[in-house]
Formats: sequence, structure tokens, C-alpha cells
Amino acid sequence: MKEKIEENIENLKYNEQGLIPAIIQDYLSKEVLMLAYMNKESLQKTVESKKTCFFSRSRGKFWTKGETSGHYQEIKDITYDCDKDTLLIKVKQDGVACHTGEYSCFYTSLEGEYTKKEPLAESIIDEVYREEKEECRGQKRDSKSLEESILEESIIDEVYRVIEERKNNFSPGSYVSSLIKKGEDEVLKKIIEEAGEVVIDGKKKDKEKIIMEVADLWFHLLVLLNINHITPSDIYLELKRRRKK
Repeated sequence: MKEKIEENIENLKYNEQGLIPAIIQDYLSKEVLMLAYMNKESLQKTVESKKTCFFSRSRGKFWTKGETSGHYQEIKDITYDCDKDTLLIKVKQDGVACHTGEYSCFYTSLEGEYTKKEPLAESIIDEVYREEKEECRGQKRDSKSLEESILEESIIDEVYRVIEERKNNFSPGSYVSSLIKKGEDEVLKKIIEEAGEVVIDGKKKDKEKIIMEVADLWFHLLVLLNINHITPSDIYLELKRRRKK
């Protein structure tokens, strides 16, 4: 395996400066985070350390993403394109990817519009599950903001990424952190509770409540998946496998 990796690194097409562009992508949400350059040595360091290591064209030296900010990028997969002149690196991003404080470096459209998205936003969790559930029941959902989020990226993957973040970085005020801390039995109890509410509202044909209760159920199922180290992609693959039968 090691020999094959070294062979593939050697056979990539580098430019005149010995560099190759690397597109960095969030492995869960599929959001493109940044673009930087690598040479053979920095790519080898990336493979060995499991963290992105780039070559700075301006400073003429290696730099590991997160070495000063702490926002490391854990390698999940490295692929290259059909021409062998561009890398696609899927990572688990700690914190934000951009030095400006944005989650992704790509936040301005060609028209000049600012398209900022909240990095690991708790607000996304709030769209799916609110700690003050009774308060949420009396409010009208902001369907436009939800539709925009779905168009921008997979909301399922985004929520899963937030759950992962809250599990690894406990926050006293976070519903996700407190739920996971209570243990898997508490999560299972919530799943049974939410499933029951889906059935009740389904019998009542209450469309608005069905939507809200299914969102609650999906959210707690995502927490269960995370606890068991299962990603949404694993479920997607299983559904795809069944569809082919």
C-alpha cells in the first residue's frame, strides 16, 4: 500500500514550480473549504501525518493548516482527477478553514454578494430541534431559510457535522452536548418519544406538526448514528444498494 501511494504521488502532474493545486472539501457536508498548493514532499507529509500540509508559494516553505490557529484538517480521503493535475482532499475541519474567520474561503459570489454561512451554526440545530420545544410549537417555521439551506448543501450532513462538533467539544449550553453526556439510553428514549409523536400527528393528518416531529425524530436518529460512529453517507450507501435490487 505504501509503495503504491508513493508511486501515485510520483506520477502526479506538477506544474513548472513542482506544485499541484489541492481542493479541500468538508467530508460530511461536501462544502468546498479552500484551495492551496502542495509539492511532492508536502503531500507525503499530509499522507503521513493525516493533517493537511501545504507549500507556501509566497514564503517558499511548508505550512500545516492549523499550526497557529489550531484549526487542523484531519484527512479522510485523497483523490486526484483524470488528468492527474489536481487533488481533492476530503477532511474533517476543526473550527474554521478561512483565516478571515469564515468556515469556507468561498463566501463571495461573482456578483460581489456576501454569502456568509454560520460555521458549525447552532442555529441549524435550532431549525431542527429547539431546547424550548413548547415555544417552538407556537412559532411559524421560516420555510424560506430552510429551503435556502437545503439548496446550499445537504442539511442532513450539516446537522451531523454540528452533532460531531458538540460531541467532541462539550458546551454547557448546548442541547446536543448535554444529550450525549446523558448517554445512549437517553437518546434511545427520545427516539421512541419522537416516533410516537410522529404516529399521533400522522393519524391527525396535521401536516405542520408532522414536519416538525419528523425533523425532531431525524435529529435524534442522527445523534444515535454519531454515537455509534455511523455517518449519513453509510445510510445513503445502504439505500442505494437496496434501490439496485
